[in-house]
Amino acid sequence: MNTIVATGRIKTLFHQAVLLAGIFASVLIEAQPQPLSDQLVADLVFTIEAGIAEPVVMGDTVDGRRQSIPITGGVVHGARIQAEVLAGGADYQVVGSDGTTHLKAVYMIRTDDGALINVENEGVLVPPSTSGNAEQYFRTSPKFRAPNGKYGWLNNAIFVCGVRMDPAKPSTVIIDVYQLR
Repeated sequence: MNTIVATGRIKTLFHQAVLLAGIFASVLIEAQPQPLSDQLVADLVFTIEAGIAEPVVMGDTVDGRRQSIPITGGVVHGARIQAEVLAGGADYQVVGSDGTTHLKAVYMIRTDDGALINVENEGVLVPPSTSGNAEQYFRTSPKFRAPNGKYGWLNNAIFVCGVRMDPAKPSTVIIDVYQLR
């Protein structure tokens, strides 16, 4: 009798193991990386021209020189959004020993119809001597927190930015914001 019960339990355990193996295999198949198209496509959706003040330097720390650059205002212009950059935000930076700067800017914009949108923009600035390029590498990836409705599209997409300075506007940072499709 004990042999029959043990054999029944073994069969049950075997069937359960086969069932679990099948489930596990289907999960693995579904979890395989999906191929991307040959190229990612990004559309320029707007440009931010942010006014900046002189850096407030904290000084050298364990991970580099820390500083913040106050944001003094500015404008946002694009086909789907017109806004002003509100004064009071800042660009917090850590400059490493090789000159590479890791940054996080936090500020708000107010659209021409009164909506407030929070911006958190993280990125890296690599000087030409470090990047190996003739020009500096300055890229960021912003996250927007916008009210639902007209500007809700900002909450539901991934954006990347090219950042540049215009010698004619030394206290302005120009941020070209691209939306990935």
